[in-house]
Amino acid sequence: MQASRPRYGFGTQAVHAGQTPDPATGAIMPPIYQTSTYVQRAPGDHQGYEYARVSNPTRTALEGNLAALEGARHGIAFASGVAATDAVVRCLRPGDHLVASEDLYGGTYRLFRQVFEPFGIHATFVDMTDLDAVEQALTPATKLLWIETPTNPLLRILDIRALSELAHAHGIDVAVDNTFATPYLQQPLSLGADLVVHSTTKYLGGHSDLIGGAVCTSRDDWAERLRFLVKTVGAVPGPMDCFLTLRGTKTLHLRMERHAENARRVAEFLAGHPKVGRVYYPGLPGDPGHALARRQMRAFGGMVSFVLKDESLEKAVRVLSGTHVFALAESLGGVESLINHPATMTHASIPREDRLRAGLSDALIRLSVGIEEVDDLLADLDQALAAV
Repeated sequence: MQASRPRYGFGTQAVHAGQTPDPATGAIMPPIYQTSTYVQRAPGDHQGYEYARVSNPTRTALEGNLAALEGARHGIAFASGVAATDAVVRCLRPGDHLVASEDLYGGTYRLFRQVFEPFGIHATFVDMTDLDAVEQALTPATKLLWIETPTNPLLRILDIRALSELAHAHGIDVAVDNTFATPYLQQPLSLGADLVVHSTTKYLGGHSDLIGGAVCTSRDDWAERLRFLVKTVGAVPGPMDCFLTLRGTKTLHLRMERHAENARRVAEFLAGHPKVGRVYYPGLPGDPGHALARRQMRAFGGMVSFVLKDESLEKAVRVLSGTHVFALAESLGGVESLINHPATMTHASIPREDRLRAGLSDALIRLSVGIEEVDDLLADLDQALAAV
């Protein structure tokens, strides 16, 4: 599905892009086309759809919507964020090399190390805040730079424009995992990236009721390769998940404003708490990525990480188990607030020595700050910290 660059504001695009009223009934929302196949008038004479693995009208509407929000020509939807990541890396060949940020989602690390390395596609993980370190990691076999910003879970901010310029000078393509920021807060293609990857499970869906992923690009060659993989491998989202994601994107701009404002208040509260040792949040003026985030992002996002002054795992667990409004659970980006322990949950697949080298301690706590009343969130954290 191709989409022209936005002609309207973000909120208008979020509500309308990729969608038209159903011509048969006038339904304002795209129908859920719950079908596996489509009747043809004659062999090869169909109405644009022939088999639902290849395409589905509900999925087409979602792809057009996401492409418009990212300012891309193409949107390609997948069954999950990991499936979208898999499709991008699957376009490489044995002997190829990619460079990725060392602080990144544990599922991405696991995919690169345990799935692709046995097939001869190797990954090097570096601190991407250091451009010299990135350049030193490049080899003649490097074909892809994998950027995640803000990073998961340390919320480091990486310079998409500078990294893209560096990669392109060496003939290397650039993919950015934009899940934490969403296209409302950050548009990597406008900063030079070739591909934007999302777990639509998170903020784009926004209600913790679906699994999905997407890749957006303005590169026709990448779109062609990814659509071939959709057809051939079949990691596609069902029409109900596409419908739910479209429902989510309609309020993305509204939710992200509230997520970001609540996260700012939570980060400021934690930064001033006597039992908290360090807070990771780019919205704090003292954060190393603050100035870059102000240039690169519309707001600072809804994720906050922190460690206690006493970095014992036992005390971190007491905080993790002591909240009432913050639910202890995997994932992020829903309207409800979640509290997470990366070392044993989202990043458990990364070897401990690699986690520690990247700065991810066993006592780190990650918050996905929801859209509840912020005073309730602060009170909940306060009582959990009081128990330590």
